[in-house]
Amino acid sequence: MTTTVRGLLAATALIGAFTAAPAFADEAPASDITITGSATVASQYRFRGLSQSDNLPVIQGAITATHSSGLYVGTWGSSASQGNFGSPINIGGTELDVFGGYTRDLSGTTIDLGVIGYLYPGATAGNYYEVYGSVARTYGPVKGKVGVNFAPAQKVFNYSLFSATRNNTYVYGELSSSVPGTPLSVHSHVGYTSGGFDYVRDYLDYSVGVSASYKNLTLDASLVGTDLGRGRTYAGTCTSVCGEYFYRPAKPVGVVSLTAAF
Repeated sequence: MTTTVRGLLAATALIGAFTAAPAFADEAPASDITITGSATVASQYRFRGLSQSDNLPVIQGAITATHSSGLYVGTWGSSASQGNFGSPINIGGTELDVFGGYTRDLSGTTIDLGVIGYLYPGATAGNYYEVYGSVARTYGPVKGKVGVNFAPAQKVFNYSLFSATRNNTYVYGELSSSVPGTPLSVHSHVGYTSGGFDYVRDYLDYSVGVSASYKNLTLDASLVGTDLGRGRTYAGTCTSVCGEYFYRPAKPVGVVSLTAAF
């Protein structure tokens, strides 16, 4: 091989090396942190079966940062009821939740542990926090989940109207499933509140609904309610108009929402 040919081949290889190098430089490593969020418009805001918005429409939003290790932090906010005497539940017009935790999949079973703070900037009292844990597992198209939220003794319980208990336990179970071949999914939830956050008395709440998804949009229609019927609510508070005042936030209603995820 002549010197000229060797030189040409060497130059060609060198040029190839330089032109290939930027391809590696352009490939940024995958981030360990994932940011997700959502914005929602809903016909009303129900929390554990009770209306937090005087049965009026709300806007809501959320953002969460999740690390590949399973650690996460986030915040969620909603408009809410405020002192217009339309409801015995008055949380100052705004709710802002901040939370952090750890989630991990163990052979198909997802565990989730964390702490959440409920903040009400427009209220004179009522901020509190809970620790929580849940276990979820999927069987074919069906997902099952059970969990518990516990609020230990703190200042918020000094304002409890119906219970002398200075802590609260909320236990719940959920079932959901996609409908194969369609954009639809169905979901259900039942929970039990006992302790300082009872409403007239310890109570059950429930919801059942259907969602339709298109790209990043989800339209949901659900029936949400409690077992706090008129008779039981009246007996725990008062009768006639006064009793109806306490029953209204707890009665079964249809709730419609539209959520955009990003």
